[in-house]
Amino acid sequence: MRQREPIAPVATTAGSENAVGKRARTSALVESRIYLIAGALARADIETITRALLCDPVSEEAEVVGDGEAPSNDPASFEVHLKPGVMDPVAETLRDELTAEGYAVESVRTARRFRISGAVAAGEIEAVARGIANDCIEDVYFAPPPIAPPPKPPERSCELQTVEIRSLGDDRLVDLSRSRHLFLSLEEMQAIRRHFQSLGREPTDLELETIAQTWSEHCVHKTLKSAVRYEGDAIPSPHANAPSDAPASGASAAVYEFDNLLKDTIARATQELIAAGRGPECLSVFEDNAGVIAFDERYGVAFKVETHNHPSAIEPYGGAATGIGGCIRDVLGCGLGARPIANTDVFCVAPGDWPTDAVPRGALHPARVLDGVVRGVADYGNRMGIPTVNGAVLFHPRYLGNPLVFCGCAGLLPRDRIRKAARPGDRIVLLGGRTGRDGIHGATFSSAELSDGHADEFSHAVQIGNA
Repeated sequence: MRQREPIAPVATTAGSENAVGKRARTSALVESRIYLIAGALARADIETITRALLCDPVSEEAEVVGDGEAPSNDPASFEVHLKPGVMDPVAETLRDELTAEGYAVESVRTARRFRISGAVAAGEIEAVARGIANDCIEDVYFAPPPIAPPPKPPERSCELQTVEIRSLGDDRLVDLSRSRHLFLSLEEMQAIRRHFQSLGREPTDLELETIAQTWSEHCVHKTLKSAVRYEGDAIPSPHANAPSDAPASGASAAVYEFDNLLKDTIARATQELIAAGRGPECLSVFEDNAGVIAFDERYGVAFKVETHNHPSAIEPYGGAATGIGGCIRDVLGCGLGARPIANTDVFCVAPGDWPTDAVPRGALHPARVLDGVVRGVADYGNRMGIPTVNGAVLFHPRYLGNPLVFCGCAGLLPRDRIRKAARPGDRIVLLGGRTGRDGIHGATFSSAELSDGHADEFSHAVQIGNA
């Protein structure tokens, strides 16, 4: 079954710039929703479902197409479908609702159809489609695909697998790290090899994946904790009367060396402020999933921020949504459970009027990136009842290939619920909805260097929020 309802058209005047920075001569772009429902349903059932659940009879109209029937086709249109395995929250919700209503539904999928009015050439339709669809998670069809059962994901047997590593030379260690998407350095792979040589056995695939995730940038922040030597302009002092580090006229650039960038900057400054009794009362810092400062005699404020840059560069909406989701999760997991009350965000992207033909291969246009990350943070927070209370946007050409998506969440936590400790016998409870095949290798992907091929190779690394 295919069901379409036109929604409010997005008007673009002749010669104006559209959202992807492409000159368009179209007069209107009309989007329709498509529902693909499989199951033992009579035509009357489908008509009832369409009228009662899917279509607003006042402002919308629908077309129902059954098996063996040809859907209408407009040469100035195209359809956008999610790739197999990508999480589709709308479809999941509709399937659950139809099942609860007593319909024998096997599966539900959703898609979008776009129709361009006005005189357009074939090349322009393809350009518009590229600007709307994200080939990381979506497929574009310029002719309606046949109505057929949904593709079934491959079934894999859960068998214990071992990975040969003890006898590998350095070159093969590098190849193993890359081919399995571990993104570990040669030194790290050598350490793993030595460890399992000492154990006298090969690692299982799960052990290798666990080590790679634990040692990833996402989990351990290797770069932030590494030794750094900086040469360049002097770093401004926060104190107005402090002596300047700027080199004298004709001298070489300023040089700063850090044994551990995190400890020597953020952590040291925090501890110095605490020792001097300056700033807010810190109740928990660098210990838990979020930091906690005093609010009043009863409560502390838990705050967590993190970046989600690589995922947002590939799939802005999902990358930013799960970025703010991680901050909310860590506030919930702080102490014995803080209550999230507000979200924040900072987005750094390239200018929105960047020429389309100057966007590097494998990168998305910055206007599209900004639109996706704004909606991702807003939608995820709003659906949880958590408002986004402040934020900022910075435009700079250096963010063209990889945006900075900096999300944050604040929550309230009783002061007597800050400390916690795991004990033998504690139960581990996993809560949440079903997950798709997205988000695999998301942690290790954070250690990779983005290239023009990552959107294809690592589309699975971006988790699609189930909200």
